[in-house]
This record gives sequence, C-alpha cells and structure tokens, in this order.
Amino acid sequence: MFHLPNHILKNIAAFILAAMFFSCGNELKEVQDFLAEKNLPIGIAKNVNLIHTDSGKIKTRLITPLMNDFSNRKNHPYTEFPNGLKITTYDNNGDSVVLKADYAINFSKTNISEASSNVSIVNYADNSTLKTSQLFWDANVHYIYTEKEFVLITKTDTINGKGIDANEDLTKINMKSIYGTIYVNEN
Repeated sequence: MFHLPNHILKNIAAFILAAMFFSCGNELKEVQDFLAEKNLPIGIAKNVNLIHTDSGKIKTRLITPLMNDFSNRKNHPYTEFPNGLKITTYDNNGDSVVLKADYAINFSKTNISEASSNVSIVNYADNSTLKTSQLFWDANVHYIYTEKEFVLITKTDTINGKGIDANEDLTKINMKSIYGTIYVNEN
C-alpha cells in the first residue's frame, strides 16, 4: 500500500480545507438577502443596556432582554424588541421619563416606533403616568399618540379615555374621548 509522509498529508488536508473555505463564496449581500428572504434578523443582541450620553451626561438608557436587527430589509428596515423594553430619558435636571412595554418595534426609515402590550410612560417630575395597550412614537417631532383606550393618572385625577396625543414627556396632552371625574380649578 502507498504511504505518504505526515507533513505531506497535513499539507494536502490544509489545501482541501482552504479550497472548501474559499469555494463557499457567499458574498455578504447574498447572506443578507438569504436572511431577509427567510425573515431572519441580521443580528441579535441579548441583555442590552444601551446608554446614550451627551457632554458626559446620560440622556437615554435602553434596557431590553432581546433585540433583533432587521436592517437588511430593503423597503422597511426595523429593529424589534420581542421581549419588551424599558427606555429612560433624563432631562438636564436629572428628572426622568420612563417608557415600558412588553413589545416594541422601531422603523428606521421613518423613525417611528410602536410599543404594545402593557405600555406605560411615567414622568417622575410631574408625577403623571399614561397606560395603554398600544402607543406610537414619532422621534422626529418627539410626539406620542394612540387611538386605543388609555388611563392617565395625574397628581389630582385619573382620566380614562380613547385616543390621546402628547409630547413625549406628557407635559402637553390632547385627549380625544374622555370620561371619569376630573378636578377643575375655578380660578
């Protein structure tokens, strides 16, 4: 039987492995298209704690157990938070506004996000809370809105209604259809 020395066998094995590696000539674009076609994310991040700072001060903190990156979509790239998220925004005084939801999605081309299932926004400085089942946020104009039922809890009132829009920190609010007891200052 014909027997090759070990160093020649190793060289042949290395050559075959290299040929196999380079024959798989999938370009990055092909891989991205495959993932998009199968509706798979191009990236997955677990236990995310993302902090955005400006001039050394924390402005925003995003915490989520799972983030799926679908930026490989041609028409509607998005980022999905299938297990919920918590976003805390801090103002210059250190006061915070916290948004929580069991599910969220952000469409990067339009910069519009949707939060759904157990959505709440708490403004700790004003001691107000908004609760709803679905909420949209337009980051371009810092505006939130929903056509769903909501509960707005302030220092003096609990207001129920359907349909609300406001700035993102709940300091300017427009409610559409409301019911409940509301405190009115006659002055």
